[in-house]
Amino acid sequence: MTSTNSPVQRFIRRTFGTALIIGTALTAGAAAPPVNEAPAQANEWGFRPTDGQRSEVNPPAFSWRPQGKDVSYILEVATAPDFSSSHYRVEDLRYNVHCPPQGFPTGTWHWRFAYRTNDGQQSPWSSTRSFSVDADSATQPLPTRAELVSRVPTAHPRIFIRPEQLADLRQRAQTDLKPIFDNLCKQCDAMLAKPPPTAEPPKYPEGMVRNSDEWREIWWGNRVYTMKALDGAATLAFTRLIGGKDEYGQLAKRILMDCAQWDPKGATGYRYNDEAGMPYNSRFARTYSYVYDLLSEDERAQCRDLMRSRGEEMYRHLFPRHLWSPYASHSNRAWHFLGEVGLVFLGEIPEAEEWLWFAMNVYACVYPVWSDADGGWHEGVSYWRSYLDRFTWWADIMKSAMGVNAFAKPYFASVGYYPMYLQPPGTKDGGFGDLVENQTPDKNATLVSIFATQAQNPYWQWYVDAVGGAKPQNNYVGFVRGAMPAVTAKPPFDLPSSRCFRGTGQAMLNSNLFGGQDNVQVVFKSSPFGTQSHGYESNNAFTFNAYGERLLIRTGRRDSYGTDHHKNWMWETKSVNAIAVNGQGQTKHSANGQGEITDFACTPLFDYVAGEAAKAYDGRLNSFKRRILFCKPDAVVIFDTLDAVEPATFDFFLHTIKPMDIRSQQDIRVQNNGAACQVAMLWPTDLAITQSDKFDPPPRPRIKVVEYHLTAQTSQPQRQTEFVTVIRPYRADNDLPGNATLEKTPNGFALSIPVKAATDHGNTAPNTLKVTFNPATDNVQALLLDNTERLIGSFTSENK
Repeated sequence: MTSTNSPVQRFIRRTFGTALIIGTALTAGAAAPPVNEAPAQANEWGFRPTDGQRSEVNPPAFSWRPQGKDVSYILEVATAPDFSSSHYRVEDLRYNVHCPPQGFPTGTWHWRFAYRTNDGQQSPWSSTRSFSVDADSATQPLPTRAELVSRVPTAHPRIFIRPEQLADLRQRAQTDLKPIFDNLCKQCDAMLAKPPPTAEPPKYPEGMVRNSDEWREIWWGNRVYTMKALDGAATLAFTRLIGGKDEYGQLAKRILMDCAQWDPKGATGYRYNDEAGMPYNSRFARTYSYVYDLLSEDERAQCRDLMRSRGEEMYRHLFPRHLWSPYASHSNRAWHFLGEVGLVFLGEIPEAEEWLWFAMNVYACVYPVWSDADGGWHEGVSYWRSYLDRFTWWADIMKSAMGVNAFAKPYFASVGYYPMYLQPPGTKDGGFGDLVENQTPDKNATLVSIFATQAQNPYWQWYVDAVGGAKPQNNYVGFVRGAMPAVTAKPPFDLPSSRCFRGTGQAMLNSNLFGGQDNVQVVFKSSPFGTQSHGYESNNAFTFNAYGERLLIRTGRRDSYGTDHHKNWMWETKSVNAIAVNGQGQTKHSANGQGEITDFACTPLFDYVAGEAAKAYDGRLNSFKRRILFCKPDAVVIFDTLDAVEPATFDFFLHTIKPMDIRSQQDIRVQNNGAACQVAMLWPTDLAITQSDKFDPPPRPRIKVVEYHLTAQTSQPQRQTEFVTVIRPYRADNDLPGNATLEKTPNGFALSIPVKAATDHGNTAPNTLKVTFNPATDNVQALLLDNTERLIGSFTSENK
């Protein structure tokens, strides 16, 4: 018999209690239903921790496929694969996820789950999966439900601030935080003079076409209207709490009770218009907590009845779906707005505790979803900034109300590198993702400053300063954050100039991080997230920027989400610098349209990235490998190899802001203001090249945009083809030294490219880049030689 006093067993008793120490596995009941262990689909969270995985956090957050309605779950974790030794066990779990309240000792562990039906039948145990934790795994337990609830103040306010903090905050409002407080008072005085309207906003007229311009005006207009009323009320109520005029509180109360008359299933209902429903629910909850002492019991009861209906509507939409299929974009902010409602009405609405506990389980087990541990973000920098800015509110709320540090998650240890590498100071491009065109890095400063402070990361603080500094947050959230602890900035001289976010399938190749005016940049995408949601661009696509200007771009403008142009141009392969097969692009707007970054290397002279995107072509390709070699900053070499299931023609797309000067297939000039590049399409040699400034289909007439689209098509259908392309940037008032030449060799290709790369010796005379590529061995080799044939640097893709 196994000892009951082993070190692990003593740890389990000390940590989880004796009720969780089990010596042998339970036997399944009679007529036990089966366990569904079908592999996760592309849009599902999956079984986690993955079998054999080293967990980045300790304890790991467990996740398994839901087993149907009205069941409860049992989770067991053991040191022995047969579960014969002591282990962690928890029963009566309502959710198909669980994060234990304490970490596990380092080493290898095993886990399994079962479920019970309402009539008490227990299923067989699931398959056994293993994971390991080590000293480098971040400690991130989730306190028990009872513990979390006990930490929440029983009195109000309880959101962003606690009752016991009021005295100190009132003193600071007259000292170090006086500038922000004075600005809040100015905003409140303006609302006293002209209160925001509180009549219920309109619903959509019968027969209105969804996504039409008229529909959008009401859809977004109702969000703006709701925010003006209820965020205004929260500002008034908060400022009064911190020492402002009593009139602020009375106006906040009046606005709150006026908005309480709005139909919870009407124009601002969560399911009717979530863009209005989400801010309604969160700002109503905040205002209620801040004016609680001004409300009569009847008024409180009216607010509770209203928010019980609104909160339950959100909860029913999110639970249980979001715990297993968490990739609905809007749901990734709805869950923490529901958490705010649950927190404020805890102890007042019967369901509020469940809403709060659900939100905490989403945070601990299923967040963030569009990211990787490297700090990447699938949906692009615009949605990154929008969603994570909102999440930082919940992070502040969790910390003040429940003592939970959101920034302990591994993702947040790298989060600031994504904007830093995507948008170095002076960059005019936003890479891939919805609404990223013409995004500038100064918009990232405020959010990155929050992350820099939380992580005490000096490089991120340098970035904040370099892009113009964080703007003061003259609102109640900014007041609560107060004078954040200073971070000493450190320039990234000792960081690599390029970075790969492999889990989200994006690589940013930069010649330097210090300024877009001197930077040459390639952004490459080949994503395991596919083309879903707001990260819809095709895989193995790239953008190219030089000297502060966009040169080879992703195209189109979102006139409204899901319109003809959005769906049938921007979601299509033809809108980006990628390749189509027989005129057909990749599976669009789908989690199944997947790519993968298969290789990445960053060295002082060379960067290299490779991607595979065949899965995204709906069975038309066996393979599509794109390899990009960047000789910093002078030349980008792209080797493409495609293997089709049957003979096909291939279309190579390029896109620009200004018309391309097509002098020949080997000499295509692109210019945008003071920056330019030459594109040499060296292989195949007989491409049919056309250029157009037409979108098919075009955006709505109100969108005024002209962009240029080049198509280079192969001449004859064939199963296998290769493209060799060289891009050389230059300043428009200069010229290029010579032209690239290509030789077809028995093993592949040999390139010779004249470049102007400087050496450590100050040599700026024309140098030569020699590159060989062998498709059979997937090998890329490069030599950089000066004008005396002396080796400056070399690169081999096999020896990164």
